[in-house]
Amino acid sequence: MTRDRELALVLTALVFVPALSRISSTFGDLPARHGDAFAVLLSLGQTVPLVVRTRRPAVCLAVVGPSFAVHESLGYPPTFGSMGLYLALYGAGSRLSRHRNVVAALASAGYLAFAITLHTLDSPERFLDYLIFFLALAAFWILGSYVRARRADEAERRRLAALAATAAERSRIARELHDVVTHHVTAMVVQADAAQFLTESPGRVTEGLTAISGTGRQALGELRHLLGVLEATDDSAPARRTPALGTIEELVARTRLGGQPVELVEEGERPPMAAGAELAAYRVVQESLTNAVKHAAGHATEVWVRYHRDGVDIDVTTDGPSRVAHAPDGRGLNGLRERVGLVGGELEAGARPGGGFSVSARIPAGSGS
Repeated sequence: MTRDRELALVLTALVFVPALSRISSTFGDLPARHGDAFAVLLSLGQTVPLVVRTRRPAVCLAVVGPSFAVHESLGYPPTFGSMGLYLALYGAGSRLSRHRNVVAALASAGYLAFAITLHTLDSPERFLDYLIFFLALAAFWILGSYVRARRADEAERRRLAALAATAAERSRIARELHDVVTHHVTAMVVQADAAQFLTESPGRVTEGLTAISGTGRQALGELRHLLGVLEATDDSAPARRTPALGTIEELVARTRLGGQPVELVEEGERPPMAAGAELAAYRVVQESLTNAVKHAAGHATEVWVRYHRDGVDIDVTTDGPSRVAHAPDGRGLNGLRERVGLVGGELEAGARPGGGFSVSARIPAGSGS
């Protein structure tokens, strides 16, 4: 990697700066000898292998470690390049993924051989000195291992976050598909069924077919938009064009045209609302009307939309037999509760005391524009 090459180059150049020889790692305290070509080669053996410190940490340590040991055992003058040993140990600890225990054992065995060699050469170092130096070297391996563990934890955290984001996106797409397909297809089925009994009224048949056609076009439009969002990979994607509160009147009108008696009452002035909150409000009305058409066809339905400074309150009530209360509690309402909850709102749905079903939602405006 580029950083390893730069590090190796800089450390190699500093080997030839005599003033920096005081900043070095020396051990053994053996009688000093003059430097020669072999001393230079050993110094380079402690710096040049750092080029592969990240890609081949075991190879790097296998060259740097013996170079340092031989350099000290022969009593060559200290150089700044001896710092490469610490960098090689840290690199092995932080980057080595396979055979870590084997490499650690071999490195420890190598240090033991180094200590025995120094003792044989009458080094004045004591047992405690050998132990302290070993612990100092081990500290760089342990530090690298700690960094590696933190890096692995962060990678796992990102992986889990990506999985959670993917699951959330799939759930969002499933909600959108359910809301679009279920509403429009239900309306088209009901309208088509009703048209079979209007053969004696050509005008009403035409109205029914027009309603079916309009509902189909609306469904295709929303599906095309949803597919466009799924295919978008960057900021060049087309601007968002989702249903908004301003189209609730159209939604009610289409439902009414399909034969369901629906009344819409709006109160107050609509405040600026965040896109998610606005879409959630629209879906509340859409899902409620879908359930009304599906489970209480022909029964009166009222949609109350009350705007206030902090958001909007929506109440949709449907008359009908008591069995209606138990019908619409499937994926639609469960997904609707989740959608409303995601924008900080609340939704309640259940049977009405006098029969029928009601859906009530309170949705905050959020950061409207």
